[in-house]
Amino acid sequence: MSVEIKIKKGEQIDKALRKLKKKLETENILRDVRAKRYFEKPCEERRRKKKVQAFSNMLRQRYENM
Repeated sequence: MSVEIKIKKGEQIDKALRKLKKKLETENILRDVRAKRYFEKPCEERRRKKKVQAFSNMLRQRYENM
């Protein structure tokens, strides 16, 4: 996970930090790090993914009927 930010000469630190945060957000790096902070059993991972899939299917069906 290598993120590279180009900083112009004389650019403020605040602006560079905002660029870095935006880059991390767009590449979903922080989400991945938080998800991998603790070990998740394979059965728990399958259960979580199944639950997310069921929820998205429910939303999809709800808005198709409108």
